[in-house]
Amino acid sequence: MAKLKSTLLNMFLSLTIICIVAAAILAYVDQETAPLIANGKKQKLENAIRDVIPGFDNSPLEDMYSIATSKGDSLKVYPAKKGTELLGVAIESFTMKGFSGEIRILVGLKPEGEIIDYAILQHAETPGLGDKMDTWFKTDKKNQNIIGRNLSGSTLKLNKDGGDVDAITAATITSRAFLDAVNRAYATYTNQEWDSSSGATTSSGEATDSTSGATDTSDSVTDSTSGATEASTENTDANSGATK
Repeated sequence: MAKLKSTLLNMFLSLTIICIVAAAILAYVDQETAPLIANGKKQKLENAIRDVIPGFDNSPLEDMYSIATSKGDSLKVYPAKKGTELLGVAIESFTMKGFSGEIRILVGLKPEGEIIDYAILQHAETPGLGDKMDTWFKTDKKNQNIIGRNLSGSTLKLNKDGGDVDAITAATITSRAFLDAVNRAYATYTNQEWDSSSGATTSSGEATDSTSGATDTSDSVTDSTSGATEASTENTDANSGATK
């Protein structure tokens, strides 16, 4: 077999062929694995719905609908039924107030507003602390457990914010963000607006939306300050031998 001359044109053609072949292989692999990945995500969501609302016999994924929030986005609602009875709804909620950004959760609510259970879908919080969200707020300790609480008369707030929920140790921002996502789920489902700076819920409407800008700005300043506090806590824990 004749050896190609080492010319600029031959090198260009060789690299072009290699890139085309590599791109074709990657495209093929992506096409073949995409359905598997999608099915995996679907199965994970189905399992999460069964965890937060057990006992249904319908298909919440097929019956899913979206509810618009007052902020211009929307939350997905998965109704769970047994026969014709509505056992509750699983609401896919989120918040951008986490220590490392977005936190996505699934909240199971009874029709009257009682929390059945919750599941963490996604987060990028500090390993070893953010992971505690999975169990921290459903333990038997009185000031941690939110399971069974009815949100129709009040919202969830940390005790340091005037509420009665204990924050995850050394993870105040993560805890505050988690409660924000839970409250957002209920407020959106009941057509109310969740004011994360005051912990209040109000009927959603034009007047509320017109003041939301100032509220968000104030809350951002508060979170920024809290972020510095949490970062300081992390440094203190690191010096004492604890792992953040």
